[in-house]
Amino acid sequence: MTLWKRAATLEALNQMSAGCMVGHLGIVFTRLEPDRLEATMPVDSRTTQPFGLLHGGASVVLAETLGSVAGYLCTEGEQQVVGLEVNANHLRGVRQGKVHGVCRALHCGRSHQVWQIDIYDDEGRQCCTARLTTAVRGS
Repeated sequence: MTLWKRAATLEALNQMSAGCMVGHLGIVFTRLEPDRLEATMPVDSRTTQPFGLLHGGASVVLAETLGSVAGYLCTEGEQQVVGLEVNANHLRGVRQGKVHGVCRALHCGRSHQVWQIDIYDDEGRQCCTARLTTAVRGS
């Protein structure tokens, strides 16, 4: 059984991301499963801080992007999803390659949602864990 109420494809999600921060940072949706959404983001000059490590804020952008898009896919009609709170624990520094985010629902209710987003480096080591709470508007 799928979590999603809206029809979506990876191609459509990636087209939607062009021309905004998601596209600017090189975030690409890579997997859409019935209960999770995944995306990658390069570790390069757009996403690192002055010391050459992946910027914590870039990790949060990846996490919030995944959770917000997943939240949108769980709504229908004119409903909208807005972020209420995001927190992230940065567990390991990353200097190169790509990071891979995996988003799963912890709670998908009528008025709010809670998403768990885990981010891994190219070697499969967890480098960040984040939680996003969203409100569903127009429900």
